[in-house]
Parts: sequence; C-alpha cells; structure tokens
Amino acid sequence: MDEQPTAPSETSLVEFSLAWGDSHITATAEVPAGRTNLTQLLPILQALDDSLIGAAASEAVAEGRSISCRAGCGACCRQLVPISVFEAEALTTWVRSLSEDQQQELAQRFDQTLRTLAASGILERLVATGNDFWDPENEKHKSLAIDYLYQRVACPFLVDEACSIHPIRPLICREYLVTSPPEHCVDPATLQTEMVHLPIRVMPALNRIGAEVEHNTRGWIPLIFLFAWMKAKAHPGEKVSGTGPEVLHHFLSRIHTSDGDVESPEDSPTAEDGKLPAANQEFSPG
Repeated sequence: MDEQPTAPSETSLVEFSLAWGDSHITATAEVPAGRTNLTQLLPILQALDDSLIGAAASEAVAEGRSISCRAGCGACCRQLVPISVFEAEALTTWVRSLSEDQQQELAQRFDQTLRTLAASGILERLVATGNDFWDPENEKHKSLAIDYLYQRVACPFLVDEACSIHPIRPLICREYLVTSPPEHCVDPATLQTEMVHLPIRVMPALNRIGAEVEHNTRGWIPLIFLFAWMKAKAHPGEKVSGTGPEVLHHFLSRIHTSDGDVESPEDSPTAEDGKLPAANQEFSPG
C-alpha cells in the first residue's frame, strides 16, 4: 500500500502594527494555528527583528550614512553577548544536531574561552551578574562589557572572522548595527561608535519574558555559558505555550519602544495550507 502524504500543519495569519517614530510598521506573520511555544516561534521573531533592522538601516542610508557592518568583519565578535534563555534553548537544539566530533570541537572552544576569562577575573564578574536583568545602559554592565571586550576573546562561533551560525545568530548580534568605522567597535570606550537607532528592539522583550519563567537566570545568560546551561536540560519555551497567535500576541505585549507602544495584533483568516510556519513572513513599513 502506498504511503499517504502527511497533511501539512495548519497556519494562521496574524496582523499587527508597531509604532515607528511618526509612522507605523504593519506586519503579517504566518504562525502555527495549533499549539506551539515561544522557542519554536523564534525564527518568526528573528524575521521580525531583521525587518525592523532593515527599516532602520534604510532610514540611516537615506540620511546619508553608510552601514559599516558586512560579511567578513568580525570587529564586534569579541564583545559580551547576552542571549535570552529561549535563544539558548534553540542553540542547544542546533548544537545537538551536529556530529559528535563537531560538538566536541565546539565544546573545547567554549571551554578555552571560559578558562581565558577566568584567568582575567571577568568570569567571576559575569557570574555575579546572574541576578540582574541585563541592561546595556546600567553602568555596572557597561563597565563589564568594556572590560570583557578588552580581553579580545573571540566568540566561540567565530570562524575565520565570520559567524558560523549567522542565520540563527543571537538577536543582540543582529541589533548591533553601526555607521562608524569598524575599528571603532574594537575600542568603543575610546572611539565613538555610531549605532543605528532602533525604535523597537526584540531582544529585551524576550529577556523580560525569560525572567518570568527562569528566575535563577533573570531570563538571559552570557553566550559563553551555553554549554554549561545545556547540562540543565531546561525547556523554557514550554512555559510560554499556546496557539501560534496566542504566543505571538503574548510576545508583542511585552515589547517596549522608545517612540511608541505596540498595537494589539488581530488574527486574520487561516493561511492556505502547505506553507511552513516560519516562511513567507511579510514585515513592511506602513
């Protein structure tokens, strides 16, 4: 008997609007109609973040500024990288999909990074921030981030000055976009770094939700702690679950903007069958 093809998962379209300066960005996201969780929706949130960043970059270029970030530039890849616990869960899945040899090689790079930072005293300071909600404007966190950078320790995922996980790279890496010369990123405490202003940032919203489900981490961990975090076999995404529209609505309700608030999303009719939940995202300025 011939096998019957597997029925495609049903999806729903969710429409919502984000305040963006004096205008709005309207978006349509295709999400699972059935049960899912926040970690599983991460590809959709990454697509949203990429679109918001693209809109901000276009505005910067229209103002006559040039984006310095490009492939092959690893100037910022020696900075402290805080990631949400949901990103940690997604990266854990990716790491465990690698071969045993690849996992061992990656684990050795993470271990060497930790040893180097332990010798400098940075590791102890990182552990001490475990009870803090990560705030890049906090003076203690700023000082830690600068001192971390001065250790010149490359991200364990950096290979030949290129990000080996670029398609699934952390949100904070996506949101780091500059128009100043790349060499300024190497020493931002001395040289002025001109960041592209993002009225909306996705990463803090994920951290806020993470802090509610993982009190011991305050919703985030340093990326270099990933292999240690993996040992706990935590699944924070499962604590934020529901239908696709419900989970997305919950996330959007936690976004704080510098120029306005997020508007409540509205569900549209179910999308046509046969499309992947994270595919065909449309995020366009309104």
